[in-house]
Amino acid sequence: MEQLNHMLFTWINATPDSPKWLLDIALFLANDMIFIVPVLIIGLWLWGRHHHIAFQRELVSKTAIALIFAMTCAKTLSELFPHARPFVEGFGFNFLHHSPDSSFPSDHGTAIFTFALAFLFWHRLWSGLVLLVIGIGIAWSRVYVGVHWPMDMLGGFLVGMLGCLFSQLVWNLFGAQIGSVLEKIYRFSFALPIRKGWVQE
Repeated sequence: MEQLNHMLFTWINATPDSPKWLLDIALFLANDMIFIVPVLIIGLWLWGRHHHIAFQRELVSKTAIALIFAMTCAKTLSELFPHARPFVEGFGFNFLHHSPDSSFPSDHGTAIFTFALAFLFWHRLWSGLVLLVIGIGIAWSRVYVGVHWPMDMLGGFLVGMLGCLFSQLVWNLFGAQIGSVLEKIYRFSFALPIRKGWVQE
């Protein structure tokens, strides 16, 4: 498996001769594209058509549960099974400054794949597929710039699936209670913006 990991990394990783424009795209995807996760979560909770808002907030709640569980699992796995990043091993080329912590599974990969799978399972097929494409782009870019191994991304995808499964089980058991508590917290915290009509009630 480690030999396959090294071979795939060699195929994907950029070199000093790689096109600058492609490296710029990769750096944007690797650094900034992940912010689509909080932006969509906040946007879907605060704004939307009146007859869609309950569905959107259920999606956000289930996605948040999945993300919390998946990121906790990723952190636990990285502590239990530490794996050096490519640049720590002196393997390939690195174009992005990063701390030399454990690489498996990828936090970026875990977050974006959990998010994409949540939309695929609980929103719309098209939105899930679009986010999966974005997730693949982020996964590729993190390997391309030399801060992750390909298997780190596969690990993130699998942990994301586990997070969505956990979230669905929790929602089946406690969804009504969780939704009610979150609505009460939201109405209390955003009382003024709700009254002003800046956000959806």
